[in-house]
Amino acid sequence: MFQQFLHSQVAGSIVLVVAAAIALIWANSPWGYYYYELSHTYLGIAFGDWEFKLSLSHWIKDGLMAIFFFVVGLEIKREIVVGELSSREKAMLPVCAAMGGAIVPAMFYFILNMSGEGSAGWGIPMATDIAFALGVLSLFGSRVPVGLKIFLTALAITDDLIAVAVIAIFYTPGLDVVQLIVAGVWIMLMLVANRVGIRATWVYTTLALLVWVDVLGSGVHATIAGVLVAMVVPIRPSIDLKELTEVSRRLLDRPETVDASKDALVKDAAQRANLMQFLITVEDAIPPAQALEHRLHPVSSFIILPLFALFSAGVAFSPENLTDFPTGVSLGVIAGLVLGKPVGVVLACWLTMRFAKIDLKGVDMAQLFGAGCLAGIGFTMSIFISELAFTSETLIDQAKVGILAASFIAGVLGVVVLSYVLPKDGSVES
Repeated sequence: MFQQFLHSQVAGSIVLVVAAAIALIWANSPWGYYYYELSHTYLGIAFGDWEFKLSLSHWIKDGLMAIFFFVVGLEIKREIVVGELSSREKAMLPVCAAMGGAIVPAMFYFILNMSGEGSAGWGIPMATDIAFALGVLSLFGSRVPVGLKIFLTALAITDDLIAVAVIAIFYTPGLDVVQLIVAGVWIMLMLVANRVGIRATWVYTTLALLVWVDVLGSGVHATIAGVLVAMVVPIRPSIDLKELTEVSRRLLDRPETVDASKDALVKDAAQRANLMQFLITVEDAIPPAQALEHRLHPVSSFIILPLFALFSAGVAFSPENLTDFPTGVSLGVIAGLVLGKPVGVVLACWLTMRFAKIDLKGVDMAQLFGAGCLAGIGFTMSIFISELAFTSETLIDQAKVGILAASFIAGVLGVVVLSYVLPKDGSVES
C-alpha cells in the first residue's frame, strides 16, 4: 500500500511540473490575456431569478480542490487510525518535526513582514507539497532508507493537517453559524446512513454536496468540507476476514451436480442471488476509506492538482513583480521555506530524540536535514494559502514568485544534501 501510494505521488509530481510550466509559459506569452480571461470566465446554473455561478478559477479552487482535501482527509485519518501516526511512538517524531517545520518558517516570514498587508502571509511557508517532496526523494531509489521515506510521508501528511487547521481558523474572513450548523446536520445524516447500512452511492454524494454548499456559504473555505466529509468515512471494514471466509464458503460451495456453466447464472435465480450476496460480502470486507482513497488518488494527482497548477501557477513576470524582487513577501516566503523548514524540522527532531528518547532506525540527523530541505518544497498548498492570505493581486503574484523560487531552491538543496549523506552503494537498512 505504501509503495503504491509513493509511486502515485511521484508520477503525479511529474504531471504537476508540466502543468505549472505550461501555466508560466502561457501567462508570459503573447496570449497571456486569454489565460487570465479564461480563468475569470463564470460558469454556473440558473433557475428563474435564482443562480449559482463561480469563475472557472473558483470552481477549481473551491470545488475540485475540495475533492483533493477529501483525499488528504482520508490520508490523515488512515495514518491516525492504523498508520504511522497511530501510536505515540510512531507519531511523536514526524508530528513534532511537522510542528517545528510549520512554526519556524512562519516566524522567519513574520520577522520580515511584521506590519502591513504582507503580514497576513505568515501561513504560506508552513506548507509542504507531498507529491514534489516524495518525487524528489524517489530520485535516489534504493539508497533511501525505508524509515526516511515513511518519516517524510508522515511529516507531509501531518503538515497537511496543520495547513487545514490554519486555513479553517486563520483564513476564514467571516462566519455564518447557521449554515455551519446545517452542514453539521448533513454530516450527522451521513453517519446515520452508514450506521443503518444504506449503500446507495447517490445518498452519500448528495449529502457531501450539501455539506460543500453550506460550508461554502458559511464563510469557512469550501475545501474544508472535503476534510469534514472524510472524517466520517469508516476506516475499518464492516466484517473481518474470518467472517468473509465463512460466508464465501457457504455461498460458493456447491454439490458436484450443480450446473457450473455461465448459462446457469442466467437461468438460475438462486445462484444469481448467491453471487450478489457474495459480492456484497466482499465489499463489506474492503475498508471504505481506503477504497475511496485508491479510486480518487489518480483523479486528485492527475486531474485536480494539475488543473489547480495550470490556473494558479501562471505568474506574469511584470515589472511590478521583478523590479523590487525580492520584496518583503517573496523574501519572507523564500526564507521560510528554504531556511525555516530544515531548521524547524531538524531542531524539532533533535529535541524529540533527546528528551523523548525516540530514535528512527537506520536514519541519522544528516538525512533528516535533507528531508527537511525537501519539506521546503511548498508549491501546491503554499500557492493555495497565498490566494487566501491576500486580496491584492500584486501581493499574490509576489508570493507566487517567492514560492516558485523557494520550491526550486529547496528541491536542489535537498538533492545536494541527500546525494552526500545517503549510502552510496544503495544498501540501506530497512
